Amino acid sequence: MLLARHELAADEAIERLVGMQAQAPLAPYVGLWTRLKRFEHGELGELIETRRAVRIHVMRGTIHLVSANDAVLLRHLLAPFLARWLRSSPFGRALDGADIDELLDAARPLLDARAYTRVELSQALAERWPDRDANALSYAVIFRLPLVQVPPRGIWGATGQARWMTLTSWLDSPAPHALSPSAAVLRYLAVFGPASVADAQAWSGLTRLATVFERLRPDLVTFRDDAGKELFDLPDAPRPDPNTPAPPRFLPEYDNVLFAHADRRRINPQRHAIPLLPGNGGTSGTVLIDGFFRATWRVERQKNTAKITITTLADTTRAERAAVTGEAERLLAFVAPAAATADVQFLA
Repeated sequence: MLLARHELAADEAIERLVGMQAQAPLAPYVGLWTRLKRFEHGELGELIETRRAVRIHVMRGTIHLVSANDAVLLRHLLAPFLARWLRSSPFGRALDGADIDELLDAARPLLDARAYTRVELSQALAERWPDRDANALSYAVIFRLPLVQVPPRGIWGATGQARWMTLTSWLDSPAPHALSPSAAVLRYLAVFGPASVADAQAWSGLTRLATVFERLRPDLVTFRDDAGKELFDLPDAPRPDPNTPAPPRFLPEYDNVLFAHADRRRINPQRHAIPLLPGNGGTSGTVLIDGFFRATWRVERQKNTAKITITTLADTTRAERAAVTGEAERLLAFVAPAAATADVQFLA
């Protein structure tokens, strides 16, 4: 959804993308702005406040913004991966020998009843397990139970700590059910194909997907990349001509397009380090120029002034800079609409 902006509602776009990275809570706003026509902040804010979109640990164990329906489907599909991740983490090792099921049974009614910050959850669990690492207890619960971060977290213009509540309580959802691995692969290919088995595994965190691809092979088309690796795609998926011009696109922090393949050279051929900056989001990210990661961006606000600084990582032509400048001005109007003056600055 980066060659042209689409005439889609935000909820449709989020489902089509199989979720959006949201460790930086406001990042999805820029991700939707760069993909959709006439997207406004309030459209996404309303989806979150009315519980039609939620923030939850899913692919790769990272926080994503997903539709309410996908939250149930994806969270249960990825539950085994999240359990493995916890066991191999420092938090899991700190709980070696603990009865994790007992821990989850004790935490579930607390988080059904109201939303807790991680610190509050640590304190509540430490009362029952005073000899265990309190941080490890809360992280274990956050990764093992299907929990969502509730608003105002993730609402543009609002602030709030990350507070967690059970998915079933927040959504009043039906009995949990999972997306099948085959359905997950098909949805992945619809967004990121052509792709290899390793690519799908890197995107999801799932393992042993080779057998899933083999089962789906009769319904897929295959290609070979420059190194001879087999790639799969849906038969009717768009595959633009290589010479199709790609307009500049400003991506937010952690955008999935940068992390959705094991081989990231298709979008980052120079293997530039991807800036993973802390914060609420909506103030920095990467710039695609002709479809490749070739610059970074950062917005700074001072009183009534907003400035966007674009740091190029490769040579750019005058025409490319003019196109990037136009897109940067539109982004500034989106992220800092109240600024009386706006400035675009390039750094080599």
